[in-house]
Amino acid sequence: MKILVKAPAKINLSLDVLYKRPDGYHEVEMVMTTIDLADRIELSLLGQDKILIYSHNRFVPDDQRNLAYQAALLLKERFQVRKGVSIGIEKTIPVAAGLAGGSSDAAATLRGLNKLWGLGLSLDELAEIGAEIGSDVSFCVYGGTALATGRGEIIEQLPPPPTCWVVLAKPFIGVSTADIYRRLNVGKIHHPPTKEMISAIEAGDFDKVCRSVGNVLEEVTLQLYPEVAQIKDQMKRFGADAVLMSGSGPTVFSLVEHDSRMNRIYNGLRGFCDQVFAVRILGERHTLD
Repeated sequence: MKILVKAPAKINLSLDVLYKRPDGYHEVEMVMTTIDLADRIELSLLGQDKILIYSHNRFVPDDQRNLAYQAALLLKERFQVRKGVSIGIEKTIPVAAGLAGGSSDAAATLRGLNKLWGLGLSLDELAEIGAEIGSDVSFCVYGGTALATGRGEIIEQLPPPPTCWVVLAKPFIGVSTADIYRRLNVGKIHHPPTKEMISAIEAGDFDKVCRSVGNVLEEVTLQLYPEVAQIKDQMKRFGADAVLMSGSGPTVFSLVEHDSRMNRIYNGLRGFCDQVFAVRILGERHTLD
């Protein structure tokens, strides 16, 4: 038996950090949505009781460092599953890019193994398990659009944002999320207008969405990696409606309403950056079908 699961990337339309928690995590408030840039996860039953990971991408670990491996192991141990699984990961989402690629792979693995192993768990139950793996996994289990609070694991569903193009560009660098958070001065944060972003999405107001984007981690990453700032400047110069760094970076995305402008930004960045994508916002929640 074999199951194929799509693992879409996410972008942060808004990312705020409220304070440092006693447990060492940061209390966050994020508006996130999924986009049509996705990895493909292929799950196959194994005759042996073990977990195998394979991928053609040399940056994808094939052991317990891999979040998809951790997801499978957690389900096996939690529900005493005595079956093995082979997990094939076809990467399209750039690695260490601020797009939750690894978290989405783990979430897709949870959804797929729920079916492959006949566990009968709900999305809510899978999201709760996902929170034990990583802060973005809960959101990625649901997909769609949501306000994420706590350390990112408390999910409140939102309607899909207005339809538009998303042009993404990732420079040839990796960014450590832990390092960016460690360097963040919580006392000097200029907080983005999260409530305005939510009301803009609920009203389907594209212009207001563009005016409400914000990411408090940008300032830290831009200081460390000037190439990220250069990509932002290029996107603005080519006429993007809104430009923002996703997560802790280094990927920068622009929201673009019109096809002609999307093509101009996409083509302009291809000569400037290693990995460039033009995709649509998905915004709809996953189902268990």
